[in-house]
Formats: sequence, C-alpha cells, structure tokens
Amino acid sequence: MISLKKYLDANGVSAAEPTHPKGGDPRLTIASAYGSALQAMGSCSLDACPALGDELKRKLETLRESVVTGMPTQAIATTEAKVQASLQEWGRRTATHYRQKTGEVKELLLVMARTAESVGERDQRCAGQINQVTARLKTIASLDDLSEIRSSIEASAADLKNSIDRMAAEGKAALDGLRAEVKAYQGKLEEAEEAASRDGLTGLRNRSYVEGQIDRRIADRSELSVAILDIDEFKSVNDRHGHLAGDELLRQFATELKSACRSTDLIGRWGGDEFIVLLNCGWSEAEAQIERLKKWVCGNYVLEGKSGPQKLNISASIGLAELKQGQDLKALLAAADAEMYKRKASQRNR
Repeated sequence: MISLKKYLDANGVSAAEPTHPKGGDPRLTIASAYGSALQAMGSCSLDACPALGDELKRKLETLRESVVTGMPTQAIATTEAKVQASLQEWGRRTATHYRQKTGEVKELLLVMARTAESVGERDQRCAGQINQVTARLKTIASLDDLSEIRSSIEASAADLKNSIDRMAAEGKAALDGLRAEVKAYQGKLEEAEEAASRDGLTGLRNRSYVEGQIDRRIADRSELSVAILDIDEFKSVNDRHGHLAGDELLRQFATELKSACRSTDLIGRWGGDEFIVLLNCGWSEAEAQIERLKKWVCGNYVLEGKSGPQKLNISASIGLAELKQGQDLKALLAAADAEMYKRKASQRNR
C-alpha cells in the first residue's frame, strides 16, 4: 500500500504544515481517502480468509479512525507503521492457516495412497498362494492312487480356503483403517468449515456464510425476510470507554440477540456494529418478531470501561425487508439497509 507521507509529498502537501481552516486542508481529503482504503482492505480480508479476516478488519478500522480524526506529523508515520505491521502479521498468520489446511489434506491423501499400496501387495501375495494351489491341483491328474488324489484335493482345498480367508481379513482390516482415517479427517475438515463460517469476536455466523444462505433461499424461492440491526452511537462507546469495552458490548449484544431469536432464525454479524437476522416468514410475522426482539436487546448493559464498570443504555436501529419476486441478494440487502438508515435518521431527529 502506498505510503501516506509519500503521497502527501508527491502532491506538494507537507505533513508538517499547520492545519488549514476546515474545508481548506487537502490533507483532510487525502486522509479520508486513505481511511476508506483501510476500510476496504479490512472488508477484503474477510473474503480472503474468513477465519482470520475479522481481527485484521477491526485493527484497520481503529487505525482508520485515528487517521480521519486528525493528522499531526507524528500520527502519519505511526499510523503507517501500524498498518504495515498489521498487514505483515495477518499475512503470516493467513499463510500458516492455509499451510495447515493443505498439510491435513496432503496427509489424508498419503494415508489413502499407503492403503492402496498395502492392498496391492496383499493381492499379489494371495495371487501367488492361489497359483501354488492351482499348480498342485494340476499334478493330481497324473496320480493313479485314489487315496492320494483325495488327500491332495483336501489339502489344496484347505490351502485355497485359507488364502481366501486371509485375503478377506486383510482387506477388511485395510478398509476399516482407511474408513477410520477418512472419518478423522472429515471431522477436522468439518471443524475447519464451521470455524470459517463464524465471526471471531461474537461467535455468530459471519457475513460470507449469511450471504450464502440468502442466495440458497432465493434459489429455493423460500419465504424470507431480512433484518439489519445497527447499534446506535456505537462509536461514542469506543471513544469514551475504549475498544475493549466496545468489543464486550458487541459480544453481549450478540448473546442477547441469540436469546431473543427463534431456533428457525439465522443470526449473523454483518460487520462492525451491524448484525443481521434471516427470518423464514413474510413481512407481518417478521415485523412482530422484530418488535419483540428490539425490546429484548435494547436497554441497559454493564461494560468494563477505562474507569471501571459502566452502565450504558443501548438502543439499536433496525431495517426490515421482505424478499420480493425477482429480487437478488444485493437488492434485498439494499432495501433492508435503506430502511435501517431511515429509522436511524428518525431516531436522531427525535
């Protein structure tokens, strides 16, 4: 990512110049663009690696706030260093994450290859034993003594049965071993998929998973309503009480949201201080459920702030939209988002 200081220098703007009157400082425009780039990078990190992207997104969001709220000379260099360090750390952790997943798949393939090799060796060994029995049976034709013929046939039949029984037992053992290995790795892959579909902070489903579920229900033409919830004045909680208190509020809010929703509802963290709920019903039923939900999740929360426990009264703006015929994911979410911002503006006016 381009250096912010170099970008200022290239455009003839000195980071050390005193701040111009509001609206006349080109650094404010550049800082805003830089902050938007950090925000976009955070969103892209969720798509690149859902399991680790949320942590980077939160770090970049914190740095974005420090950039857009003021740009003293020292803050520019400090912010750049923190952005670079965050990206490098995330890159290393992401590479390690995918190397681990690749290693698990590679190990499973090796187990299957070793099993196939052992089956082949077993088949060759049994084939050799059966050939020996066949050769002995051929010699019986040259025998004249009936008693000797009978004993030779009995011995050959016993050897043949033993070879077949041994082959069946070894084959069963090999297959049982392979099944156990495959089951173990299947469990690991399912755990990895489950972790990749969860938000790291709240434990709710993440945005990527929720979008997939919306697409699936649209394809199935299922009845669907979507509610987007945004915590009011969340930024002020971070500013006044610190980001740790903000994170704790998100966790508590997610817990209350799960308690208020029905077992058939799908709950996810949409990003930042926004949450999403998918309801398998039409508008009227969904509206009644959302009104009940709002009464449950809005109210007093106790957070550990910079100066000790803080009791805060938290409210949320909720936008609801029902899936209409011909709508795609983007249009449905845009309708819910617009309704949410309409509610938020109305609340501010009050």
